[in-house]
Order: sequence, then structure tokens, then C-alpha cells
Amino acid sequence: MSTPNTEDSTAGAALSVEDLHIGFGSGARFREVVHGLTFALHPGRCVALVGESGSGKSATARTLVGLTGDSAHVEAGRLSFGDTDLRGLGERAWRGMRGSRIGFVLQDALVALDPVRPVGRDIAEALRNHHTVPRTARHGRVVDLLAAAGVPEPDMRARQRPGVLSGGLRQRALIASALAADPEIVIADEPTTALDATVQAQVLELLAGMRAAGRGILLISHDLSVVSRLADDVLVLQNGHIVERGPARDLLSAPQHPYTRALLDAVPGRHTRGRRLAPSAPAVPVEPRPAPSAEREPVLRATGLVKDFRRPDGTVHRAVDDVSFDLHHGQTLGIVGESGSGKSTTARLALALQAADGGEVRVLGRPWSAMRERDRRALRSRVSVVDQDPLSSFDPRWDVERILLDVVPRERGVPAARRRERVADLLNQVGLADEVRARHPLTLSGGQRQRVAIARALAPDPDVIVLDEAVSALDVSVQAQILDLLTDLQRARGVSYLFISHDLGVIAHLSDRVLVMQDGRVIERGDPEQVFTDPQHPYTRQLVEAGQGFDVAAQPAGSGAARG
Repeated sequence: MSTPNTEDSTAGAALSVEDLHIGFGSGARFREVVHGLTFALHPGRCVALVGESGSGKSATARTLVGLTGDSAHVEAGRLSFGDTDLRGLGERAWRGMRGSRIGFVLQDALVALDPVRPVGRDIAEALRNHHTVPRTARHGRVVDLLAAAGVPEPDMRARQRPGVLSGGLRQRALIASALAADPEIVIADEPTTALDATVQAQVLELLAGMRAAGRGILLISHDLSVVSRLADDVLVLQNGHIVERGPARDLLSAPQHPYTRALLDAVPGRHTRGRRLAPSAPAVPVEPRPAPSAEREPVLRATGLVKDFRRPDGTVHRAVDDVSFDLHHGQTLGIVGESGSGKSTTARLALALQAADGGEVRVLGRPWSAMRERDRRALRSRVSVVDQDPLSSFDPRWDVERILLDVVPRERGVPAARRRERVADLLNQVGLADEVRARHPLTLSGGQRQRVAIARALAPDPDVIVLDEAVSALDVSVQAQILDLLTDLQRARGVSYLFISHDLGVIAHLSDRVLVMQDGRVIERGDPEQVFTDPQHPYTRQLVEAGQGFDVAAQPAGSGAARG
């Protein structure tokens, strides 16, 4: 275990935590999720709490802003913000503390932002509640905050509701809201999970600037590559216990605990191509299917795709502009780019979930985008999809068995018991125990839900699976298991993947070919090794340079551009 840093001293600390225990429930159902956590956050420093879902990170963050909930049981030898004892604080006092003195950035911006009003109103309300800016100056301050958080066209975005913004834009709006009252410390719970490399860099630059101005930053993250850019000190949590702690540079370059080493080994990138990311997990057994004897056509071909959208002010935005690509049998085509680059719209056009304004898509050599939907149904089983958020795509009233039975092909004369056997086979293919079939989506972990989503996509035995940010919200070790699973399934079944991601490491690890998109156009394409080591387009070079700060294997911890 790394030697505890002297920054654990509470002298002069902005935030002091000693022997913190957090539990939920009562009696036989009581469960403690944080066991004796101790650390101190000093002005001008960043402390990172690192671990997977269930490690106690987010419970700790919520406790430090008084949002743990009535069912929580919290005990601590010390829990203070400056001279204020947080242990006995009432809700009224907490409301005065949150935002004005302690900023809090949640991961799930769609839940945290009010869905029925423009995002600018949320930010303006924070300014009004804490009396920091006169009413006449609030809109200008809102626009400035959105711009500082990396939001393009901030004046227009301030007038839009969260539902019409991408996940990355929503997250940046939430960061702007948390910074509105200029708090003394910021607690950021997975603040960059939904963001692409260049916007991650902007957000971390913003947080680093706050740290340089003397504010303390508590960074909650499962992503060690992001932590390496900002943190001074790191605490690694596993099942509510600190298993390793120390200066970020030492801990990330020479981890001592096996759990920390496993987290680092699971980070994907060019250096991981061809090897398993979760070597302790066995390969999933899958019955191979025969490969086609001769491939005459790509399984998916897009030619000259164009898609326009009308903006609120009446102008037309071209989201996809003359995009063409071929996806071949048993291969992965990765599409990478920033939020708003046209990646997800391209995916929806490929799935024929939106009609293109120009160009065409062909599946297995047959027209696809030009078909009427009733004619397309015969081919629908050949193309499946896995979304970023499987929970929103499941009917919460259904258990896993019903979710899968809904898509298992029905054949005349095949008994129901045979279809249930198919469900068991699908769960086995994605590494889930049979007992999962009786559970509902809300009772599953994020990794389990994503495996169910993959099982659902496999059910009709497709030739192509479109994966749109399918691993971006997962812990690094769960992400590693899913990426290994996708590789196993592709090798055994010959399925092709159209893989959409903002994460350069994931794209480099998984893809056979790469498209780089900017402003709706493909500006570079090629082998991932060539694209990521010798990019030709200035935008690709900018993207790769921003992403290098997040490659733990590429540089010593703490040496990123965000520092200082």
C-alpha cells in the first residue's frame, strides 16, 4: 500500500473526513457501504476517489452535500467544512451551503436538470438563490458559464430544454450550474463520463483552473485515465474500503494493490489491441456458426448519406453530410468524433430509424433505406442495436425473460419451452446466470443491464449490431468485460459491429477500420494504428492529442496538460 500523503492532515483543510461510515436500511436489512473512510481536502488541491460501482464513491459524495437521504445512517469521527460541523446540519442550512460554498456535479445530467424548462433557467436559478448576480446581468452570466464549460453556441443552448441536447451538452450545462455561485470547493461525481476527449480536456482545464485559484476539488471517478490528468492524491475504494492511497503520480505509475493494478490493466487503447482486458474472466462459450463461403457485398454499405434538421430559429443544420462507408463480415468499423459530429445520427440512418435526405443504405446487398417499413421488416432481424442507456429501452414492468422472449423469433410449431431454452442460451452467451431471467431491469447493475441488451441484440441472430456509446457509462472493469465479450462473440459468430464512440481508447482497441467525423463529415478514415499514430487531418491530430492525456499507459500520471 502506498504511503499516506501528508495532505491527509486536517490542519488548514477545506473539508475534513475522519472514520466515515455510511449504511442503508435497518435491522436484518442494514447494509454498510462505506467503512471508515478518512481523508482531507485542502484549498488548491484535488483528491480523487476511485473505484467501481458499489465501492461507496457516490454515497460519500452525496453525504458531503447532505443528499444521502432519510434512509441513510451516517457516522463519522469528524465531518467538517472549514469550521462548520456537517454532522448535525439541517436541510435549511444545507440549502444555503450547497451551490454557494460547495458545488456538486452529478453524473446523470438528464435527471439532475429540469426537463420542462430551458437549461439556462436552471443556471439562472442558482444565481438567484445565492444572490450572486443582479437580475439584469443573469442571462449574460449564464451564457459565460456555458461557454466556460465548453458549450458551443451558448446563447442558443441556454434557451433549449435538456431533452434536445446531447448527453455531453447536458453534462456541460450541469457543470455550468454547479459553478454558477463560485463555490469554495467542487465535488464532481463522474463529471466527464459522457464527454468526448476534447471536451473532457476542456472540463478538466476548467476544474484545474479552479484548483489553481485556490479551490479544492473532490473528483469521484472510475476512470483512472481521467484521474491522472487532474488529481494530486488518489484514494482507491473497493467495497467501501480504502485499499490503496497516495500521490497520484506514484500510485498510478506503480500501483501496489492487485485491485488497482486490475483497474489500470482494464483501460483500453492501442496498446491493448489483440489481448483480453479482463484476463481473469473466462471467454464466453459460444457455438460457432458457419462463415459465408464467399462474400460478394459488404454486410452494410452506406453511400452519400445526408441528413438535415431545422433549428428553433428556422435555420437548417446539416447533421450528416455525404457520409459513405462499408462494413464487412466479421469486422468492426469504429466511428469516432465529438458530440455533435454526426455519429449518432449516422447510426440512426444506418438502422433506418430516421429517413435520410440523401444517399442510401444497403444491407446484405439489398436496398434498406429506400424500402417501405413494412417491406423492411423481413430484413429487420439482420440488423440489431445496443444503446448507451439500455434501461430506457427496456419496459420496466417486464422481467429479463420477457424482454428476451419478445425478440426471440417465433416459429410455427416450436413449443414455448424451446423458446425459453433459447433465453437460457442467450444469457449463457453473455455470461449471465440463469437466475437473472426472473429479475427486472431496475434490480440489475449497469454491467448486467448492458449484457441483457447485448443478449437481446443477439436473439434474432443478426449479421450487424450497431452499438452507440454502448460502454461509455460503464466502470472500467465492467467495460473491459463487455469489450472482451463483444470480441468473443464476433470471433465465434462472425457478427459485424458498427461501433459509435467518443472514446478513442475503446475505438483503438476494438476496431478494424476507423472513421473520424467532424461537423457531419468524414474527415479521415483508415486502419486504427495509422489514424491514431499518424493522423493526417488537423482535427484528428487535435482529437488524438486531447486523448493522449487520458492514456494512462502513454505517460506518467499527473503529467497531463490540465495540470497548472
